[in-house]
Amino acid sequence: MLEFVGNNYYINILIMARKKSMLELHRVDVEQYRHVSKLPVTVVLDNVRSEMNVGSVFRTADAFLIERIMLCGITPRPPKPEIHKTALGAEESVDWQYYATTVEAIEQLKGEGYMICSIEQVHDSVSLDQFALDPGTRVAIVMGNEVKGVSQEVVDMSDQCVEIPQHGTKHSLNISCCAAIVMWHIYQLLKP
Repeated sequence: MLEFVGNNYYINILIMARKKSMLELHRVDVEQYRHVSKLPVTVVLDNVRSEMNVGSVFRTADAFLIERIMLCGITPRPPKPEIHKTALGAEESVDWQYYATTVEAIEQLKGEGYMICSIEQVHDSVSLDQFALDPGTRVAIVMGNEVKGVSQEVVDMSDQCVEIPQHGTKHSLNISCCAAIVMWHIYQLLKP
């Protein structure tokens, strides 16, 4: 289509974007995925109550090569219908472990040399856009309960607290959205 703007004629070309086929996406199957090198990142879910939020975290963890998820306390664990519905099978590809308490999971991670980062709004938190990691850093990101957030006991055990800057009327994001933003940021910092 020819369009006249000012003193010039412009040709507007309509480009039709074609969706990629599954073959063109070069996805691996679950067995192949288990052998893919993962980022040294563990996601800890501190008493998250929604199966759909848990499933969403699994799906995002699969996308960004997260090594494992630790499900703690009341956090639902597979197999659950709503987890499967939102994870789309990622609960089979991403390693996970269950802990009766989040403190138990954090103690294990500290023993394994992980930096513990709670994603929480606290005094002296680091803004996510200022959060940096050295290559090879082993990091655990703790996501909290939908209402109460990360427990104070776990915040106290953390090496750092990270906060996502927000400028609207709400004080927090849904845990699945928050986890996706943080995992993407960490993926950008540590990707191979």
